[in-house]
Amino acid sequence: MTNKSAIAPAQKLSEKLPLPLKRLADLAYNYWWSWTSERVFLFQNISPEAWERYGHNPVAVLESASYERLTQLAEDPFYIKHLSQVVAEFDAYMNQQDTWVSRVAPQISWQNPIAYFCAEFGIHESLPVYSGGLGILAGDHLKSASDLGVPLIGVGLLYRQGYFRQRLNRSGWQEDYYIDNVFQQMPLELMLNERGEALTIALQVRQRMVKVQIWRTQVGRVSLYLLDTDREDNDPIDRWLTGHLYGGNQDTRIAQEVVLGIGGVKALTALGIQPSIHHLNEGHAAFCTLEIAWQEMERTGKPFYDVEASVRNRCVFTTHTPVPAGHDVFSPDLMDSHFAQYWAQLRLSREQFLALGAKRLGDPWEPFGMTVLALRMCRAANGVSELHGRVSRQMWTALYPDRPENRVPIGHITNGVHAPTWTAPLMADLYTQYLGTDWQTRAIDPAMWADVDRIPDAELWQRHQVLKERLIAFTRYRIKKARTDRGEVGDRIHAADLLLDPNALTIGFARRFSQYKRGNLLLRDAERALKIFGNAQRPVQIVFAGKAHPADEEGKRIIQKLMEWCQHSAIQHRVAFIEDYDIYVAQKLVQGVDVWLNNPRRPLEASGTSGQKVCFNGGINCSVLDGWWCEGYQVGMDGKGINGWAIGEDAHTSNQELQDRIDSESLYKLLEEEIAPLYYDRDNNGIPHRWIQMMKASIKTNAPLFNTDRMIADYVTRIYAPGCSTISTPSLAQVIV
Repeated sequence: MTNKSAIAPAQKLSEKLPLPLKRLADLAYNYWWSWTSERVFLFQNISPEAWERYGHNPVAVLESASYERLTQLAEDPFYIKHLSQVVAEFDAYMNQQDTWVSRVAPQISWQNPIAYFCAEFGIHESLPVYSGGLGILAGDHLKSASDLGVPLIGVGLLYRQGYFRQRLNRSGWQEDYYIDNVFQQMPLELMLNERGEALTIALQVRQRMVKVQIWRTQVGRVSLYLLDTDREDNDPIDRWLTGHLYGGNQDTRIAQEVVLGIGGVKALTALGIQPSIHHLNEGHAAFCTLEIAWQEMERTGKPFYDVEASVRNRCVFTTHTPVPAGHDVFSPDLMDSHFAQYWAQLRLSREQFLALGAKRLGDPWEPFGMTVLALRMCRAANGVSELHGRVSRQMWTALYPDRPENRVPIGHITNGVHAPTWTAPLMADLYTQYLGTDWQTRAIDPAMWADVDRIPDAELWQRHQVLKERLIAFTRYRIKKARTDRGEVGDRIHAADLLLDPNALTIGFARRFSQYKRGNLLLRDAERALKIFGNAQRPVQIVFAGKAHPADEEGKRIIQKLMEWCQHSAIQHRVAFIEDYDIYVAQKLVQGVDVWLNNPRRPLEASGTSGQKVCFNGGINCSVLDGWWCEGYQVGMDGKGINGWAIGEDAHTSNQELQDRIDSESLYKLLEEEIAPLYYDRDNNGIPHRWIQMMKASIKTNAPLFNTDRMIADYVTRIYAPGCSTISTPSLAQVIV
């Protein structure tokens, strides 16, 4: 609980603001502001320079603003009217009682909410506690849960330095560095006890007691609680437990997962929150099931195996990767060092405890698997696409020896994206004109998206071109700055001003750079690639972004090869690499490219969501048939894609070298014979009508399916409260508010 006499950060900030601006503090401490451009404008307009300097952090901008500037805004009638409109919308949103979930699943209540555990949350670039797709998905999950009124809270870790920052040296090699987050200057509130002190929990980690404090940030109606060990009364080593996201060795990893899982449950207890369901978003949080069991044993006096069914009934699990290396496993020796006392509290023997995470029972050297623990201790499990569900059943069939593979209890709920977050303001305005002012709350309605056909081709094209120009301007700025920071020669720095052509076919590729994602597939036949990207009649250009894990030397080599390619004289103005990929860079990319390229090795892409974001902005996917694209890709009567392109079609072989050759040949052929010709097929006014037809198909077929409103509705009706509703998707859209 918090001390009611303590002054909340938003109130403190409010006291510094002129009377007409005081509600800016409430908005600044709730990430609801980040979902639409008119709300962002309120903070950006205070000082565009400070907005950039502080990484789009509204709290820091307001704290740094001069009183003179604030009083200028306070007497600006346009600004005050705009603020009043946004505040009225915010108050109505936060106080709404008649929500979708209150009608569909009223049994889910704020008295016993759903607790959503995840190692990372990608809410906004100003809260850098995420690395990539898992975190972005978790952030979008919270946002749509808020929009639909789902009683849900998030539980994660607050990292002092987050994920690493990326810069490339003159040889194109990735260098990693870190920047401290200053939590007191961020939209965060430290939870306090009744004495006005930091509310803490005590947690045993590595045979030492560690104090963990709890911070809260608001995501609309949803609270996100983040755990932090960086306290002066902790051992210096333990203070760094929450130092880096996915950093350190196996010992650091298991310690972080103890803090997230066991510490997360303890934190909720300290906050007085009693969840009805614990949702483990990936196996990192699986230790929470053990703490739930221990608390139930303490409450009832029953042994572990008697409370196991109760624990399972309160826990659900989502797995996010078919890559074996993506499933955390820990050696028995490491488990001994962290859990020797804990399994005694559970009244289990060492063998019984280790068996909870053992894929193969009876082997004393079998590692302890977090995914195995989650599958054993949760009543429901799901993959994140239809194909991923099938692959997961195959991966984990050994845990269910009495069932055929197709009866393994792992289903699927395909990922989506939060439409208001990822749709460009220009496109959102277009949808408001032609689909209705309520289009954001009807994102899963196919009938509404069918009205995209009403948008005049010229108008859609003009807006898309503006977004592409914005992407190119942003790319030039970032690359010019990077070249300057590297100390490159003047001519090379100024050449960035001529980088990319707003009229050229523009491809985007932004991923984590690992071998299976094949970031260099385009370069497999260097001469062929140069021919495509050096074509003067049908110019093609590409923008890359993404990081390689600090320990992934091969991923770093892929980036280095791309940087070398960027400097080839024949294509140096048509290839660009944006460093330090984050949410802001992602937004510019998915909103501005013509084509989104994705070419992982099948079936290692669990879902992917970047390509889904592109669809809301009229972009078109060119992807391997893996993850979500297996469900999104549609073929016409002529056998060709109507809403995008499939690389390699269904050709699949376990021979990776052969598969790379098949897929690269397919990609080159698509670019040469289908994509570029279609893009440059123009009428007398320069409008590519057949291309725009495919843009509209991309929007109409994908937007209603691959959004987080639909995804959250699936979680509610199939996982959180199964059987609570039999409403079909179209009618569901009619009641979402």
